[in-house]
Amino acid sequence: METINAMHITIFGASGQVGKAIVREALKRGHGVTAVVRDPAKLTEEHERLKVVTGNILDPASVASVCEGQDAVISAYGPTFGEEQELLEAARSLIEGVQRAGVKRLLIVGGAGSLKTGPDTLLMDTPEFPQELVPLARAHADAYDIYRLSDLDYSYLSPAAVLETGRRTGNFRIGMDMLITDELGSSRISIEDLAAALIDEMEDPYFVRTRFTVAY
Repeated sequence: METINAMHITIFGASGQVGKAIVREALKRGHGVTAVVRDPAKLTEEHERLKVVTGNILDPASVASVCEGQDAVISAYGPTFGEEQELLEAARSLIEGVQRAGVKRLLIVGGAGSLKTGPDTLLMDTPEFPQELVPLARAHADAYDIYRLSDLDYSYLSPAAVLETGRRTGNFRIGMDMLITDELGSSRISIEDLAAALIDEMEDPYFVRTRFTVAY
């Protein structure tokens, strides 16, 4: 599955579930990966094309130092519960740091809450959406607005309503601002297929300076 046009990429949030899946997918396709983590002990993956570094997404200088010379930057960063507003700080810091490093291509794994379920309805405003996740969903939506105002070639990936560990099928549907559901009204995607969709977009850009979503 290795790609011919190998890229050098920096991945923030690489020690989380989504981040680890993105790291594995990128390495599987032949890319060189710099994985940025707060605690290197949390990322045990080993590969000749993997470099694990300590960095702080909330510090533009730190961001710039680990992004210099890269072809693209990916963020799978997620804040701890109760610190949702850090997403906004992270967005601003990431944009500034990536710009300092001279990189134009930025891909972000965001939230599903701001996807539309109807002409005037967002998923996070529906009765079914877990109330405890509303602050996180709103923070993701505000962070997306920050990315939209940047001059970077960003792509913002919103997952399906349910994101879960599963298997990589490579078969999923792609949309933009509307939540994708199946014939039963379910909206799901595996973490592994989310990672595949993100690396697909990195290799063959289609959703530049916009948002897209994936689901079965």
